[in-house]
Amino acid sequence: MELRSPPTLYLRLRRRVSLQRGKSITLGHIAELLIDPMWYDRLSALVLYQPRKADGNIIMIDMMRIVSAVHQIEPGMRIEYFGEPHVLVDIVGSPKKPSVLLFILVWLLLFFGSGLAIMNFHADVSMLEVQQRIVELISGQKTERPILFQIAYSIGIGFGMVVFFNHVFKKKFNEEPTPLELEIFLYQENLNHFVVSEEYDRLQKQGDSRD
Repeated sequence: MELRSPPTLYLRLRRRVSLQRGKSITLGHIAELLIDPMWYDRLSALVLYQPRKADGNIIMIDMMRIVSAVHQIEPGMRIEYFGEPHVLVDIVGSPKKPSVLLFILVWLLLFFGSGLAIMNFHADVSMLEVQQRIVELISGQKTERPILFQIAYSIGIGFGMVVFFNHVFKKKFNEEPTPLELEIFLYQENLNHFVVSEEYDRLQKQGDSRD
């Protein structure tokens, strides 16, 4: 009888996932698997780590841990992975209902804060004098309060902000990311690199202490 060798496991780790507190981290949680169907369920449910309270809210799972866990149930299985060799797991608690009061307070803070920032900027650059001069050049008459020009200018600021941020409430004009989305993405990337570096340093220190 010919012995059938185990198939090759192809997997791609997700960049970052969230998991409810108290649950075990399985291979199916953190990776996309491509393998023979008879192996899929068993490997998808393979427990890689049981989070502890001392681990904090972020846990890193790398390929070394995955390879070790897979080879414990099937030593001869070959593993091919694509993408990053690690994944960050956020341990989160039970979802809480968003606070309407907090949302209103944050909205008011941003609204008045941005308004004050714009007014202070205009005061610093003497915007009123500039507008008066522009109206005088266009109409030939000097006015202390160029209301019509200021109304058009205010509408232009609002329209320019909408075009710049490519966003009106939840609607976007095109698929290009907004400047705010890019900044958040870059911040998240830097945060992920920092956490991964810290985790590898911690694992190295633990290995040195055991030696």
